Order: sequence, then C-alpha cells, then structure tokens
Amino acid sequence: MTVRLGETSLAVSRIGLGLAALGRPGYINLGHAADLAGETDVEALRAHAHAVLDAAFDADVRYFDAARSYGLAEDFLGSWLTARGLRRGDVTVGSKWGYTYTAGWRVGAEVNEIKDLSIETLRRQERESRVLLGDTLALYQIHSATIESGVLDDTAVLDELARLRATGLRIGFTSTGPRQSETIERAVATGHFDAVQATFNLLDRSAGPALAAARGAGLAVIVKEAVANGRLTGRGDVPLLIETAARQHVTPDALALAFVLAQPWVDVALSGATTAPMLLSNLAALDVPFDEEIEARLAGVVESPDAYWERRSALPWN
Repeated sequence: MTVRLGETSLAVSRIGLGLAALGRPGYINLGHAADLAGETDVEALRAHAHAVLDAAFDADVRYFDAARSYGLAEDFLGSWLTARGLRRGDVTVGSKWGYTYTAGWRVGAEVNEIKDLSIETLRRQERESRVLLGDTLALYQIHSATIESGVLDDTAVLDELARLRATGLRIGFTSTGPRQSETIERAVATGHFDAVQATFNLLDRSAGPALAAARGAGLAVIVKEAVANGRLTGRGDVPLLIETAARQHVTPDALALAFVLAQPWVDVALSGATTAPMLLSNLAALDVPFDEEIEARLAGVVESPDAYWERRSALPWN
C-alpha cells in the first residue's frame, strides 16, 4: 500500500528505508560492525545493500533515502534500481546534499564527513547525484540544515533550489540537533520547501509541534532516527521500552516505530536497518497499535533535547 508524500504526487510507503548504514563500512548505529560481520569491501557491501534493498522492495517499501555523504549509498541504490529495472514511479527516491564523505572507506577515520552548505557544493553534488540516480531522483534535501549554518538565508542556494524545483524536482531539508524546531519554523517560513526530514522518537519528541505545523503548512514530514541509532531496540539502553514491548509481544524497535507512525502528521518513518531481518522487524510496526496506555507507560523515557543530542554525539562509529 502506498500513500502520497504530503501534498506532492509522489507515492511512498509509510515506512521507508534510509541507507546511512548500508553505503559505507562505518556508522554510529549500535552493533553496526557485527551486522556487517567484517564483510566491508566495496563489492561485498554492495551485495549486502542490494540484498536489503531486495527485501525492502519485496515487503512493499517504496521510499528509499540516501545522501552524498553515505559513502557509496547512491551508487549502490542506483545500481540496484538498474538491476531490478525500476524507474521513477515504481519507487520514490530521495537524497541529500551538503556533506562530503571523507573516511576513505575506513571505519576508524578521524573525520568521516565534512559539512559545506555552499552554492558550490549544491551544484557539484546535485550533478553527482544525477549521474548515480538519474531521473529516479524525486526529492533532493539540504542535509542537516541549522539556523547557525546560514543556509536558510543564503539567496544563491535558495534561488538554485527554486530553479531545481521548477524543473519538477521536489525540494526538502533535514534538521538536526537540539534546536530542530527553530530550524523547521525558519525553513517553512521561506516557502521554498516541499518536505522536512527530522529526528523524532520516544526519547526526543521536541520537534513534534514544529513538524505538525509544517505538515499543516503543506510540507511532507519524514521522520529519521525513529529508533535512535539503535538505542530504542533490544540492543539499547531503555529497559522500560524493552519491558513494554515484551508485554505487547512485539520487538522494541517495532514499538518505537509504531509510536512515530501514530503521529497524524507523519507521512514516512525511515528504517535505518542494516540487515534484512532487522528491516522486517521494523516493518512489523505497521501492525502494532500504540494506544494511550502504552503512551502513558513510556512517557517517562523522554530526555531533554540537549541530553539526547549529547548522547548521540558520543556514539562511536563502528
């Protein structure tokens, strides 16, 4: 079953697949190294990513989300689309510009990616994304816009995004950090965007009101990090979630995703699964009810935005 992405004509599934953990050998998800089992050379990781993408498509996932900084994620996604003979309309593909991958295919790199939201980076990376994804690219997003970055006041960037939007490419932005709400409100006010992608989960719910307002203003809402990079899974550090999920006879990750999907303003919740079994566990959320009793039971797991993002910044690449 597909739904429209916000007020666009793009068809998406309620749960999409993000490729942050599939396009490079290192990422901050808990247990990422064990999931890849040391098979991290380029072709092994390509085969692994294709297998997860196959599992997703076969389970009716129809939104796929990459970024220039996710190692070879766009390459892996593009080659998979070609191998499956899939075109725009069969799936909806989103990607992002603004970070450059710098780890050199090493897990222990001192710097994994460099942020640069300049007009030069936008023009270069949009060309690079087009080469790898062709006309399947339907949504192009600023990667981690913040108030401090100044990108939302950069006339050259906004004009170029408007030009791309006039060609039919949908334009979005992602937010990050404890001040997500301010970024979202500022971005919506520009009138330049079709979609917002933000972190929202059981631990950090602070962006919720701003996301609801963005949806009311006509933007599509995509939620990332619904399981908090693994903290809201059986591997994580939230025992109350694990206990509550066991009572409901579901996995903690499915219950965490069900919380996100229960928000009336959410169009798509992203799975960041590294393996096919993990993906299928995430997809079980589509059939998990999240009622007021469960909401009340889990209200106590909420962290302050500052505490949440401090904890996230300390997660090791593995």
